[in-house]
Amino acid sequence: MFSTYQYQYANYSSPRYENTGKGLLKLQLINQRSDFSFTLFSGGTSNPKLIAASNTVAFANPKDPVYPPLAQGKEWNEMTVTWTSGHGIAEAQPFVEWGPQGRQKMRSPGGTLTFDHRSMCGAPARTVGWRDPGFIHTSFLKELWANSLYHYQLGHKLLNGSYIWSQKYQFRDSPYPGQNSLQRVVIFGGMGKDEADGSNEYYNFQHGSLNTTHWLFKDLKTIDIVFHIGDISYAIDIFRSGISLQPRFSQLPQIGNHERDWPGTGSFYGNEDSGGECGTPLIMVCYRFCIADTEHDWREGTEQCKSIEHCLASVDMQKQPWLIFLAHRALGYSSDIFYAGEASLEEPMGRESLQKLWQKYKVDIAIYGHVHNYERTCPIYQSTCTSEEKNHYEGTLNGTIHVVAGGGGANLSEFTSVQTKWSLFRDYDYGFVKLTAVDHSNLLFEYKKSSDGKVYDSFGISRGYGDILACTVDGCPSTTLAS
Repeated sequence: MFSTYQYQYANYSSPRYENTGKGLLKLQLINQRSDFSFTLFSGGTSNPKLIAASNTVAFANPKDPVYPPLAQGKEWNEMTVTWTSGHGIAEAQPFVEWGPQGRQKMRSPGGTLTFDHRSMCGAPARTVGWRDPGFIHTSFLKELWANSLYHYQLGHKLLNGSYIWSQKYQFRDSPYPGQNSLQRVVIFGGMGKDEADGSNEYYNFQHGSLNTTHWLFKDLKTIDIVFHIGDISYAIDIFRSGISLQPRFSQLPQIGNHERDWPGTGSFYGNEDSGGECGTPLIMVCYRFCIADTEHDWREGTEQCKSIEHCLASVDMQKQPWLIFLAHRALGYSSDIFYAGEASLEEPMGRESLQKLWQKYKVDIAIYGHVHNYERTCPIYQSTCTSEEKNHYEGTLNGTIHVVAGGGGANLSEFTSVQTKWSLFRDYDYGFVKLTAVDHSNLLFEYKKSSDGKVYDSFGISRGYGDILACTVDGCPSTTLAS
C-alpha cells in the first residue's frame, strides 16, 4: 500500500545547497496514526534516485482522540461532535464529557465506525491513494441552553478501566429559533488545502486556501457557523482530512462535502471526477438553510426534490425570515467559461426544476461552490431580473439572488466574455462570503477577498413583517374573490 507524500526541494530555504551540500528544511507533521520518514532524492520528480533515508519518526500517542469538528444537530439545541482516534470499539468506549463552565459535567456516549478501501469505488482511491482513516466517532449533545457557552473533552475508556483524554474545547450553542439576535455565517466552496510549510503534494493546485483560512481564523470571534459548500479538501483519490482547520474550528459548527460521482454507483453524474470515492453524505438542514446534494438527482418528481420542497415549506418565516439555499454545483446562474461552453450558464438541468420552488417559498439567496470564482446576480426569476437595485433591497425581492462562492483556494476558473444583464459582480480571485443577520429585519451580505480580508462586494436586505407575508410572482396560489 502506498501512502501520501509531500516534498520540498532541498534549496527551498537553503539557496546555496547545491554548492555546500548543507540545508535546513522545516516540515509540518500531522498525526495520522502512522510513522513518518524523510528521504533525500536526486534527479528531480522526473527521474528520482534515492540517496538517503532517515529513521522513522512517530508521535508519542498516535491513537489519542483528535480533530473534533462540530455540526449543528437536528434541533436548534443539539450539537454533533465527530472525531477520530486509533481505538476501535473492541478496545475502548468513546464518549464526550461536557457541560457549562463551572457546573457539573455530563457524559454522552459515542458511536464508532470506520471504512476500508473496499468502500471506495475505484482506483486510485482504493489503490495507491488509500490511507487507513482510523476510527470515526460521533456523539450527540442534547438539550443545550440557547446562547450558552459549553466546554467539552473527548474521552475513551479502555478495557482496563483507565481513560484517555483529548485537550479541552469549547463552543457556544445557537440562539432559540426566532430570537432577535446577531447571527453571522461564513460560506465558501472550492477551498481545498495547501501546506503551511511550503511543501508540494499530489494535486498541487490549492494555494489560495492558506489565505482563506488565515482570514477566517482572524475573524473567528465574529463567526457563528461555517458552511463549506463542496470541495473542502479535494480528497480526490488521496485520502486526507480537513484537519488544517483544527483546532480553531472545534469551536464552530461546520458542514461540507466533495463530489462523489463515479460510474455505476447511483450518482447523478457518470464521470470519474471523484477519483474513486463514492460516499459523500447528504446533509439536509432546515435551520435557515436548505441544502441540496448535487451528486444525486434533484429534478422534479425525485425524492430529493420532495425533500428540498419540504425543507423550504417547513420554515417558519416569522422565526427564520432569511431563507438561504445551498448546493455544491451551480444549479442557478454562473458566467463561468465552462458553463458558457455548455450553452447553459448553469449546471445542466440545474434550475429548470428548482426555480419554481425558490420563487414559491421566497428563497432570498442561493449560494454555490464548484466554480472557482465569485459572482453575484440580481434578484432573478426565469432569467429576468426582478429588481434594478444593486446594493440595498427593501421588502420582497420577487426573485432569488444567486451567488457563486467557489474561490476558497483551488485554481481559479475564468469567466466567459458573454455579458448578461443578470450578472452584477464578478471577481476572478480567492475569497469567501459572510452573512450577518443583524435581526429579523436586516441582513448584510459581504464578499471578502482572501488576500487581505477586506470587503469587495456587499448588499443589504431590509424587510418588515408584512413583507414576509407578501406574495411574489408564482409565489402564492391563485385566488379569486369567490375563494
